[in-house]
Amino acid sequence: MAMKRLFAPVPRNSVQRFAPGEPLAGYESGDFVLTHGDAWTSRLIRFGQRLRIRGDDRKFTYWNHAALVVSEGGELVEALGSGVQRTHVDRYDSAECHLVRIGASAEDRKQAVAFAEWAVGEDYGFGTLVSIAWGLITGGKFTFGFDGQAICSGLVAMAMERTGAIFNRTPTHVMPADLAKYYGVEPPSAPEVTM
Repeated sequence: MAMKRLFAPVPRNSVQRFAPGEPLAGYESGDFVLTHGDAWTSRLIRFGQRLRIRGDDRKFTYWNHAALVVSEGGELVEALGSGVQRTHVDRYDSAECHLVRIGASAEDRKQAVAFAEWAVGEDYGFGTLVSIAWGLITGGKFTFGFDGQAICSGLVAMAMERTGAIFNRTPTHVMPADLAKYYGVEPPSAPEVTM
C-alpha cells in the first residue's frame, strides 16, 4: 500500500545532493537538510518508517534525520537525543545529505527560523516516538505527544507550516520519509533501503 498523497508540493523547491565528504553549500535560512546515517538509531528509524510506508514510496525511508538551516552562516536547529539545539552544517560533512531549498518568501523563511529558534531548549520527543511507534504497530490513528518536546522531522514540519506546507498528519508526527516524499527528495540512485 502506497503512502497517502501529501498536499501538493510548494512550487519552486529544489533539492541538491551532497555526497559524504562534500560540504553543504548554497543554503538560505529556512531551508532544511535530510540525512542518512548508519548508527543503530538511524537503522531503527528507517525500520519504523518501513512499517507504515510501502510500495514505491518505500524508497523515501532512506532518510532518517532532518535539520533546519537558520542562518546563511550554516547554523542549524535540530532535535537530537539531548534535545532541540543549535548546531552547524559542517557536522554532516561526512554524511549523505540532501539540501532542500524551499520555495518560500523571505517573510515565511523568517517565520520558520523564528519558530525553530523558539524551540531551542525543548526536550527530545521520546513520547512522540512512542506515539508514532504505537500507530505504526497497530495501524491506528490515535496519536499523542507532550508540549515542550520535538523530534527532528516534526520540528522541521512545524517550521515548514510557517511557509504554507500542509501535511496529511499532525506535523509533530511527520517522519523524515514524509518530508522526503512531500519535497521530492529522492535517495541517491533510489537504492533498496536496508533496515
